[in-house]
Amino acid sequence: MTQMTQTPRGLLFVISAASGTGKTTLAERLVQILPNLRMSRSYTSRPARAGEREGVDYNFVSRDTFEAMMARGEFMEWADVFGNLYGTSRQDTERLLASGQDVVLTIDVQGVFQVKALGIDHTGIFILPPSFDVLERRLRGRSADSEASIQQRLRTACREVFHYAEYDYVVINDQLEPTVVRLQEIIAAERSRTHRMTPIALDIIRTFKQ
Repeated sequence: MTQMTQTPRGLLFVISAASGTGKTTLAERLVQILPNLRMSRSYTSRPARAGEREGVDYNFVSRDTFEAMMARGEFMEWADVFGNLYGTSRQDTERLLASGQDVVLTIDVQGVFQVKALGIDHTGIFILPPSFDVLERRLRGRSADSEASIQQRLRTACREVFHYAEYDYVVINDQLEPTVVRLQEIIAAERSRTHRMTPIALDIIRTFKQ
């Protein structure tokens, strides 16, 4: 009789970076390329921007609804980012991981602190821009932000970049596609760790008959 192997639990990848570094774009490209990788959609209290879709870009809720979810402990992590609330649903993420799906979150530094405090197993990846000047050009190139908002994001970035050493990996986002390749390599390496490959390896080893 063939022994059935239980579906292994999915892996959680957490990507952090200063605003404007490109973490969301990178995560979206990874999900397009890699099988069995899902992107967790955050909840936010801010209104949808032009072109954004409910349930695709974010789960848009009122501030009162968001705060009620916080009070019930429904978020794995949440943060107040420039006056808007963002959070990751514990239930949504757990459902994906339990089904064997790998999940990538794009959250800021304070959100990662909360994930760590909960003792949730994850792989942390910090994305750095090539330089401060490049980050500033990228922020200004988005054209959607006011000068005051850009300055606030740059000040925040100056604080956040010093937390890079608290992550498992650091990747420089100099060009999109080469950076995506480096992230693919990290995910492939994490998926191939011995303790994660053991159930599959044992199934193969059972076919070796002397």
